[in-house]
Amino acid sequence: MYYKIKKEVNMQVLQNIKQEISKVIIGHEHLIDSMLISLITGGHLLVEGVPGIAKTKSVLTLAKTIGLDFKRVQFTPDLLPSDITGIEIYNPKTNEFEIKKGPVFTNLLLADEINRAPAKVQSALLEVMQEMQVTIANETFKLTPPFLVIATQNPIEQEGTYPLPEAQLDRFIMKINVTYNTLEEEILIVKAQNSQEPEQVATIEDILNLQKQLNNIHMDEELLKYIAKITHATREPQKYGVETAEYIEYGASPRATIAMYNCSKAYAMIQNKDYVTPLDIIKVAKDVLRHRIILNYKAEIDEVTVDKVINDVIKAIDIP
Repeated sequence: MYYKIKKEVNMQVLQNIKQEISKVIIGHEHLIDSMLISLITGGHLLVEGVPGIAKTKSVLTLAKTIGLDFKRVQFTPDLLPSDITGIEIYNPKTNEFEIKKGPVFTNLLLADEINRAPAKVQSALLEVMQEMQVTIANETFKLTPPFLVIATQNPIEQEGTYPLPEAQLDRFIMKINVTYNTLEEEILIVKAQNSQEPEQVATIEDILNLQKQLNNIHMDEELLKYIAKITHATREPQKYGVETAEYIEYGASPRATIAMYNCSKAYAMIQNKDYVTPLDIIKVAKDVLRHRIILNYKAEIDEVTVDKVINDVIKAIDIP
């Protein structure tokens, strides 16, 4: 009875957040769901899309609806690691060194156009994203949960950019592609230009409760094996008869299996269910695997995309 009451409260919290965001952000339901999945799982999100499609606005709206402490960093080629994490400075008044904390000390960090910063700055986020801690000088500081990094990338500009290395990409639980709105949605966007600011409809405590309740979402043992087979098929595609096997250079790591497990449970929670179905796994599989599979030069020559390869991998595995 207790869990049933708790479940109903959690579901209402999620619906309230989605409804409030939808008042400001027209369309992009996939982006909204992905942000909620990241919050519930405690994973980080990489968002790729052309300028002007409300990527930054969506993240800011999410922060406002929950009351999260929000920081935004515009990544540029002249950015330094200390601009992200913080720095030790000398205070002449006290004749002592003091720690000036950087923008990573927050609940929700928006790393805008993360691929515009050089490798040193990108790597400065590695410890923060993986360990939820920051080392400045000789001191290590733990971050207060929840902590979430949402990073954006612009896919159409390549000059002055630094592609994220595989080690950095693997820290993101999902990578999603955000496309243009439909004609009908675009008309609604114009009409909603002067819409009201989003209201806070949830708290940090609500999010922490959702994270705890993730363990109560049931997943059958056969579905767990199904997830593992999908990941394994990206490493040994010939064994599973994947049509585009010749294009895979490196498959996904075990971190992908863990991410798919947690994301499918979170997606089920968003869908107001306390159990996972194969459809839930398929829904999140592409976003979890997209940035973890490395294709070879033949794929580029034949114009085979990673999404096409993932579709073939899923087709090759029998649904339980």
